[in-house]
Amino acid sequence: MHSRLFVIALLTVLCIGCSAKEDKRSFKPVSEFTKAEKMDEKEFWKIIDYSYNAAKGNLDLQNEIIVKKLSAYAPEEIINFEIILCKKLIEANNYKILAANKIIDAYVSDDGFLYFRLWLISLGRETFEQTIKNPDYLAGVVDNGVVPDFEHLLYVSTQAYKNKTGKQQEDDSFPRDVAFNKGLNYDLGGPAITGNDWKEDELPKLYPKLWEKFN
Repeated sequence: MHSRLFVIALLTVLCIGCSAKEDKRSFKPVSEFTKAEKMDEKEFWKIIDYSYNAAKGNLDLQNEIIVKKLSAYAPEEIINFEIILCKKLIEANNYKILAANKIIDAYVSDDGFLYFRLWLISLGRETFEQTIKNPDYLAGVVDNGVVPDFEHLLYVSTQAYKNKTGKQQEDDSFPRDVAFNKGLNYDLGGPAITGNDWKEDELPKLYPKLWEKFN
C-alpha cells in the first residue's frame, strides 16, 4: 500500500513538472490597469499586453480579461478597439506570416490563418511588430506544442459592446459592422495577401530558426 502511494505521489510530482514546462514564455509582472478615455493604438496594445501577461498563456482567461477591461470604455471607444484590431489583422495578412503559420501548424487554411493572426496579436505589441519584420522572432517566444489559435479575439468587441450598451441584438451599430462599413474586411473578400509568395521547400532557408524549432 505504501509503495503504491509512493508511486502515485511520484507520478503527481512528475506531471506537475511536465505541466510547468509546457509554457516557457516569460511574462512581465502586471501592475494595476489604468484606462485612458480614448482608444488609440497605444491603448489597444495596453489592453492586449496587460491581458497577455496577466493570463500567462491561458487564452480563455485572456479573453475574459480583455472583455472585462474593454467593457469599461465608452461604446465609441469599443468600436475603435475593433477598428484597430481589423487593421492589425489586415497588416498581418502577409506571406511572411503565412509562412510562420505553415511552419508552426504544418498546414494552412483560410480560417486557420485568420485565427493564427489573432493569436499573433494576442502575444502583445513587441512580438507582433517584431514578427511582422521577421517571423524567425517567434522561435524565441513560443514553444513546441503551442496551439496558435485565438478565434475568441474576434468576438471581444461585440461582447464588450453588449455589456456596455445593454443591446443584445446585433445591428449595424455594433463594432464589427462599423469596421466592415469602413472597408476593414480582414476575411474573404477583403484585401489580397501581400508580400512575396514562397514554396514549401524554401521555408528552411527563409526562416531557419522557426523551421529548426518546429521541425
